[in-house]
Amino acid sequence: MNPSLYQINTKALLSSIGKGATLDDIPNSFLDSLALQGFDWLWPLGVWRIGPTGRDISRSNKDWHKEYEEALPDFSEEDICGSPFAVCDYTVAPELGGDAALARLRERLEQRGIDLLLDFVPNHIGFDHPWVTNRPDFLIKGTQDDLKQDPGRWAKTRDGQVFAFGRDPNYPGWPDTLQLNYFNPQLRSAVVGQLRSIATRCGGVRCDMAMLLEPEIFAETWGSTVHPDEPVPLFWPEAIQAVKRDHPRFMFLAEVYWNYEKKLQEHGFDYTYDKTLYDQLVHHQPQAALDSLRAPREYQSRMARFLENHDEARISAKLCDAEHRAAATIIGLAPGLRFFHHGQFKGSRVRVPVHLRRGPHEEANPELVAFYQKLIPIVNSQIGKHGNWSLLTCAEAWPSNPTHNNFISYCVEHEGELLLVAVNYAPYQGQCYVKLSNTIGLKGPLVLQDKLSDARYTREGGKLSSEGLYLDVPGFTTHIFSVRAA
Repeated sequence: MNPSLYQINTKALLSSIGKGATLDDIPNSFLDSLALQGFDWLWPLGVWRIGPTGRDISRSNKDWHKEYEEALPDFSEEDICGSPFAVCDYTVAPELGGDAALARLRERLEQRGIDLLLDFVPNHIGFDHPWVTNRPDFLIKGTQDDLKQDPGRWAKTRDGQVFAFGRDPNYPGWPDTLQLNYFNPQLRSAVVGQLRSIATRCGGVRCDMAMLLEPEIFAETWGSTVHPDEPVPLFWPEAIQAVKRDHPRFMFLAEVYWNYEKKLQEHGFDYTYDKTLYDQLVHHQPQAALDSLRAPREYQSRMARFLENHDEARISAKLCDAEHRAAATIIGLAPGLRFFHHGQFKGSRVRVPVHLRRGPHEEANPELVAFYQKLIPIVNSQIGKHGNWSLLTCAEAWPSNPTHNNFISYCVEHEGELLLVAVNYAPYQGQCYVKLSNTIGLKGPLVLQDKLSDARYTREGGKLSSEGLYLDVPGFTTHIFSVRAA
C-alpha cells in the first residue's frame, strides 16, 4: 500500500481558529475533509510541552528574529512559542488541551479511518527537561573552559552546569536544545521507554534527524568529547523492535539525509524521507530523478515523497505553477508514502517558522486549488494506493532530438484499471515515444482520457505496443491518462 500523510503546524492552525483554541477545537469539518480526500495519516506538528527556557531562547535569538520578520512582519513576542524540537516532556502542552484532548483527537480521527502520527526528537531535549537536573549523566557534559573556547557548541544552565548543545556534525548547535549522550546505556533504555509511552497514544512517530544516532555519525560528532576509543552501540533496531513487540503495526518515519535511507530501512523504519528526489525535482534534473525512480521497488516503496514540509521552503515559492503541478504529479503516484503539507494545496508561499504560533494570511491560488482537487482523489484512489507501478522508457521521437531525456513516465495498474503518467519536466517543448509494450495487453482501439484536463484521445492498442505513445507537448505539461478499451 502507498499511504498518504497530511502535516499541519498545530499551533498555527489553532491560532487561525481563535485565541485559546485547543486540539478539541480542530473542527470535525476539517477532519471530514481529510477523510473524504482519502488521507491515511494526520501529523499535527508540535503538540508536546515546550518549557519556558525554550520559549525565552526563541524570543531572544536575534538571528531567528530575521526569519520571523520575513514570514510575519507584524509578529509580536506573544507569537513566539518556542521550537517543537526543544521538548521538555512528552506530554501534550496544557494550552493545547493536554493528553486528554490528544486522546479525543485520536478518537475522532479513528472514527474517520485516519491514524495519528506524532513527533519524536531522539537526539536532544529542551533545557527544561527533567533529565537536565535529575539525570545530567544522560547529557554530554563540558567544562567552563569548553564554554569559553567554543560558545557555539556549549551552554551553561541556570544551576551553573555546562552541557553541549544538540547538533549535527556539520553545523553549530541548536541553542535551545541539549545533546543526549548515546554512549550511556541507561540513556538509551530511557529513550526506548519514551518511545513505548508515546506508542500508547498514537499510531506512529516521525523521528527527527534519525541518522544522527548512527554509530559512525554520533562518534564523528561526539566521540572525541566523550569516549574517543569506545564504539557507540546501534540504537534504532532495538528501539523499533521494543515498540513493535507491543504495537506490531506502529509506524516509524525517519527524517534522514546523507544517503542513510537504506540503512535506516534495514534498521526497521517503515518509511524514510526522500530528500534526494525532492532536490532533483526542485533543481530541474529529470535524468537524475529518473535514476531515483529506477531504484529497487522494495526500497522505493518505503520512501516518503514530498514537495514541502515545515523545514523546506514552500514549493510555490520555489517553482512556478506549471513546475509545481509537474513535480506534484511525479511524486503523487510514485511508490511510497505520499506526504503533503497544510497550505500546499492552495499554493501558500510563506513557510511559517516552527518557533511561531501564527502565520500570515495568504490568498489561495485558484489554479493550484483546482489542480489538487483533481490530483489528490487519484493519489488516494484504490489504484493510487494499491496499484502495481512500472517506470516506462521514453524513446527519442527522431534522431538527434534529445528532448525525450526530459520526460518522466510510468504506469500504475490495479484490477484491470490502468493509469499512464507522462510529464515533460523541462521548460521547453519536447517530443518522445512512451514505450508501453510491457504494460498494455489491450488490443484494438484504446481511449486515453486525461484525468487532469478534458483531453481525450483514441489510439490503436497494437501501435502503442509496437511504437509507443507519441507525445509532442510544451514544457512542464503533465498528463495522467486513464487507458481503457474504446
